Amino acid sequence: MTESNKQLMIYGANGYTGKLIAKEAIEKGYQPILAGRNQAAIEALAKELNLSSRVFSLNFESEVEKNLTDIHLVIHCAGPFSATAEPMMQACIKSKTHYTDITGEIGVFELAQSLNEQAKAAGIVLCSGVGFDVIPTDCLASLLKEKMPDATYLALGFDSGSSMSPGTAKTSIEGVASGGRVRLNGEITQVPLAYKQRQIDFGDGSKNAVTIPWGDVSTAFYSTGIPNIEVYIPISPKGAKSMRKMNWFRWLIKLKFVQNKMKQQVGKSAKGPNELQREKLRTFLWGEVKNAAGDKIIGRIETCNGYQLTYIAAVEVAKFLIDNEVEGGTYTPSKLIDNQLIFKIPTTSEVVFS
Repeated sequence: MTESNKQLMIYGANGYTGKLIAKEAIEKGYQPILAGRNQAAIEALAKELNLSSRVFSLNFESEVEKNLTDIHLVIHCAGPFSATAEPMMQACIKSKTHYTDITGEIGVFELAQSLNEQAKAAGIVLCSGVGFDVIPTDCLASLLKEKMPDATYLALGFDSGSSMSPGTAKTSIEGVASGGRVRLNGEITQVPLAYKQRQIDFGDGSKNAVTIPWGDVSTAFYSTGIPNIEVYIPISPKGAKSMRKMNWFRWLIKLKFVQNKMKQQVGKSAKGPNELQREKLRTFLWGEVKNAAGDKIIGRIETCNGYQLTYIAAVEVAKFLIDNEVEGGTYTPSKLIDNQLIFKIPTTSEVVFS
């Protein structure tokens, strides 16, 4: 297949982030096929952008596979990925189509790792998290591991004032129901929400922070081999207290009808940042490694808004997979390309170690 015939598909293109990725792909000279299950929305967007479209759901694997037979690469943007990732991955393996997505869900990253041998046999790449989660933190984790090869503990975190898109908000509701996650001695371990609390200077001043079940609990282990991993975000002490109280009600939030009701509500209220906000709001990344002797190294990077980073990075990874022959298997972003990937994002600072 020549490079000019390596067709790119964006599935879930009518969503908030899918639209941004589609426009970025056009900007970079690609003519992606826009796909999804909402016929009216997909066809309207394709008409607006002068692109071709395909309408299909993920309910029947044979139908998905049929629509992927001539596709070199899918950027999967239709969440919640807890429901949509597996049928798309399986169809990609059967159709020999590279798979990427913009998830941040630990379960999806672990699913991709479990399909490593199947991806190898098919000669395709599975690379989840080609956006804000997890490219910046994944690259920072890898850079810190290079600085401290014998690290046994890794903490990562980010500070972003950005609002959530509808898809991200819905995924966060699932996350609350599942509780916290950290990696202990190489194993992903369930812990309470706001399991740990500490003061962290992410790069814009010291702030109270708590642990969250962010995707790096999975991916950073495969990128670095470090067995103990935590991820933090800033939150006020009052907010942290409220988060811990939610542990009492997680059993209720797990109920399907409660989940559906909460998702309906956030679907109406969450809009995601507008273009001006995406340009204005910056993201501060922080990481810390320690070894058995107690030595410590901290690294900080400043970059653009998470949604802006996602649409730029998703197309950057797609370009890499179109331009290069890659051995099949499951990859994290820093393993697929390298830990310099974050610096290909415009306005990203150099990493500052201390």
